[in-house]
Formats: sequence, C-alpha cells, structure tokens
Amino acid sequence: MSDQHSQPHGYYTGDIHNQFVEEHYDPKNKSVIWRTFWILLFITIFEVAIAFAPIAHGILVVTFIVLTIVKAYFIVAFFMHLKHEKISFAYTIILPFILIVYLIGMALAEGSFLNLWDRLFQ
Repeated sequence: MSDQHSQPHGYYTGDIHNQFVEEHYDPKNKSVIWRTFWILLFITIFEVAIAFAPIAHGILVVTFIVLTIVKAYFIVAFFMHLKHEKISFAYTIILPFILIVYLIGMALAEGSFLNLWDRLFQ
C-alpha cells in the first residue's frame, strides 16, 4: 500500500506537449476552506437576522459596513490566496477602500456646494 502523499499532485496540460504540471498540495487546505465557509455563513445569517430586528438605522448601517469589510477580508484572504501577501493585500484592500471613501466625500461636497449655489442664486 502506498502513501497517497508520496505521489506528486498535478495535472497534464493536454496540449501537444502533454507536460505534467505539479501543484502545491497541503492537506490542511480543505479544513481552512470549510472553516472560512462556516465563518462567512455565520456572518451572513447574522446580517439577515439583524436586518429584521428593531435596531436604530444608523447602528444597522455601521454594523453592515463592518460586517461587509470582514466578509471581504475572508474572501480575499482565503479564496483569493492573498493572506500571506502582506503588502499587496494591504494595497488590494485598503487603497481602493480609501479611494472609494474619498470619492464619496468629494461627491457629497460637490452636491452640498451645488445645493448652496442654487439657494444663493435663485
């Protein structure tokens, strides 16, 4: 009986060269994926449950934003395999988030200015 981990994991390309491409295999990956699935499922169920709860609107909005950021972290870190890439992960998540917040702030400032302009000159 041979050990199943002694054989290389991979696939054949199927093209004219039919090369064997070795893949990285870690038996813990399956448990990490399932753990991440259960965490995301729990967060989603919690979001649905509090959506119908009699909680103040402002608290709900902040809670949903925080939970969405947590879910985005788990999806990007584990399913997109960016957990161990510290600098690129920070740039992938934090930089677009900062730019989106900046864009929203500029849009709100522009809208406020146009509203003020209309009130002054009408």
